[in-house]
Amino acid sequence: MSKYYLNYLDELESEAIYVLREVWAQFQNPVILFSGGKDSIVVTHLARKAFYPCKIPFALMHVDTGHNFPETIQFRDDLVKELGVKLIVGSVQKSIDQGRVAEERGKNATRNALQTTTLLDAIEEHRVDCAIGGGRRDEEKARAKERFFSHRDDFGQWDPKNQRPELWNLFNGKHFEGEHFRAFPISNWTEMDVWNYIKKETISIPSLYFAHQREVVWRQNSWIPNSEFLKLEENEEIHLKKIRFRTLGDITITGGIESDADTVEKIALEVSAMRQTERGNRSDDKRSETSMEDRKRQGYF
Repeated sequence: MSKYYLNYLDELESEAIYVLREVWAQFQNPVILFSGGKDSIVVTHLARKAFYPCKIPFALMHVDTGHNFPETIQFRDDLVKELGVKLIVGSVQKSIDQGRVAEERGKNATRNALQTTTLLDAIEEHRVDCAIGGGRRDEEKARAKERFFSHRDDFGQWDPKNQRPELWNLFNGKHFEGEHFRAFPISNWTEMDVWNYIKKETISIPSLYFAHQREVVWRQNSWIPNSEFLKLEENEEIHLKKIRFRTLGDITITGGIESDADTVEKIALEVSAMRQTERGNRSDDKRSETSMEDRKRQGYF
């Protein structure tokens, strides 16, 4: 990386740390939404730097679909132990058992959309007034409308037409009882920036991001990993492919790409030549043109 680009990463880091410190200054009980994906890992790393030598002052909140990659859960638990922070887990299975949400049926069923109810219930139960996420504006067109401080009403809903101005990096976190905010410290980062920052800071990430042999099924123009939750159709068959994942989510809808990139350096080089967004392999985003925005309006990440 060039000296200019390293300086640019320093600027992005400084901006993100400023946002994290503003969250801590303005809210009473903020948490980091931790999925085990690279973006939430980078946000956690930034929080670590922002408050060093003290411990991260935020708990980590994970919405567990029950259909996670085992590698993701192991990485989460190891990191929580290393950091010595509190972990809050919202269970989608518990929401299903309590009748709060209904399990989807069919070939492309997923628990991803069910996370919204579980997340909002966890926010209410733990009286969270700000949930810090790793969303970036380059991910998807609905993400591009998001501000650093994103207001949510007392139903947890987001209105993209009613966002507060953020002139000169002045953030307004005032809210009424029952409302809360989402904060996105790395909004201005790109996927390329994230990988170069991971390389620069030597941040540990789950092995799923690196190319490796895995059993997969070709579905919806993606290689979906074989798992106990996957129901094969008659015309589908399991293949052994060397793939990696650009984004991590529910194992039933997270598609991999064929790749030989088994180091961070190779991943960064591969990403620099790609023209499809990283969420292009998420089958839940393919349900409609507005699927992400619809879910965000309902209270999704």
